Amino acid sequence: MLSQIQLDPHSEVPLYRQLYGQIKEMIESGVLARGERLPATRELAIQFGLNRTTVSAAYELLEAGQLIHGHVGRGSFVTGSAQAASLEWDEMLGGEEGMPAAMAAPDGAISFATSRPAERLFPLDDFRAACSEVLTSSRAAQILQLGSPAGYAPLRHYLIEEAQREGLARAHDDVIVTSGCQQGLDLVTRVLVKAGDTVVVEDPVYPGLRALFQHSGANLAGIPVGPAGIEIEALERALAAHRARLLVVTPNFQNPTGATMPLESRLALLRLARQARLVLVENDIYGGLRYCGEPLPTIKQLDETGDTVLLRSFSKIAFPGLRVGWVVAPRALTARLAEAKQWTDLHTDQLSQAILLRFAESGRLAAHHARVVAAGAERLGAALESCERHLPAGARFTRPQGGMNLWVRLPEPLDAGELLPRAQREGVTYLPGRYFAVSRHEPGGLRLSFAGLEPAEIRKGVAVLGGVFAAELDRLRRSDRMDPAPAMV
Repeated sequence: MLSQIQLDPHSEVPLYRQLYGQIKEMIESGVLARGERLPATRELAIQFGLNRTTVSAAYELLEAGQLIHGHVGRGSFVTGSAQAASLEWDEMLGGEEGMPAAMAAPDGAISFATSRPAERLFPLDDFRAACSEVLTSSRAAQILQLGSPAGYAPLRHYLIEEAQREGLARAHDDVIVTSGCQQGLDLVTRVLVKAGDTVVVEDPVYPGLRALFQHSGANLAGIPVGPAGIEIEALERALAAHRARLLVVTPNFQNPTGATMPLESRLALLRLARQARLVLVENDIYGGLRYCGEPLPTIKQLDETGDTVLLRSFSKIAFPGLRVGWVVAPRALTARLAEAKQWTDLHTDQLSQAILLRFAESGRLAAHHARVVAAGAERLGAALESCERHLPAGARFTRPQGGMNLWVRLPEPLDAGELLPRAQREGVTYLPGRYFAVSRHEPGGLRLSFAGLEPAEIRKGVAVLGGVFAAELDRLRRSDRMDPAPAMV
């Protein structure tokens, strides 16, 4: 029945969206009847010459729309057409891929899919005390009033003083408070990037960062990330080939690889950015999560011109739910960022910012930060030890000194995307490499985010993954041995 499907590899619409759309139409038109079994993902991939992950992504969208339902061990079956809507929302919204479905882990699953702190570490009594102190203060009514789009003034003063103390901020710098680093990146994009501009990013890179620039109409130039972060020689070649507008890097514990740029690479990157006359954006969201080794100066500290734009956040060291980050940049830029922010949220959430300021000024943040670092070191140790012990021979993984993530490369021909449903059935989830790819996809790549899990959960989860990966590798190798040799003629 699906043989009538026609896919266009040259279309701007991704193949998985084409496949999803045509199967959806067949279900809603009645060509595919309720209860009819769809081909297995591997079978359909072979039929159309696709990667199995492409078919899996299409099936995920169909299941999310309640058009099909997958039964473990039995396959996927048509459940019926969706209720008629007054508007064709899929068509109106376009074919953009959202956040990874694997991030929504089922209850009870061990999830390596989200880069977030452990809720068990939240000092709730200290947080309640900070809330009470803010709400009983003489400034409470003012805090609950409309505030400047640039942020709660006392928090901005605190942040700029801290930045000056660290040698981050110069006389012409200022601070704007944002709703996390993601909004900081969004504002930078709105102000500095136009459709058709070239933006240079790391490859692999955090999906939220990639999506921002893609939605702006920018052309992305992905630079490979190695053990020492973004590869400087590849960056130099790319800057010679492209007139870039913006360069965005995460020098400390890069997401997803966990790599950290050494001092000489930071200096070389600064030199290249100056020569190319582009804006350098330093995303330092993980910089406060160093567990071992000596801290390195930020690129902003090293930049004698002061032109580097620095993004930071309380999300990874305190409470991500409060959504408080900030940008340190030349005053001319922060003023424009504040204008752009006013168009999107008009004013600022002063209450969250006032609470975080009180949490910091009272010394509670420093104490919590120390506990987070100690716990992170233990969790990273458990992740590295478990990868060493349980991943199959030939697997490689990064060995970060901090942050929340490490990157695994499975031995060929294993595909992390194809193996994800099998791991999920065993109660463990992760993010495969396709979600982080810019211009080069590593089928065997996957991210393990360890910071939100207990050490025992990490050990159990990696052991399960190791078993899944090793079993598939053994099956493929046995299959290869059983294939008859070609006849000699």
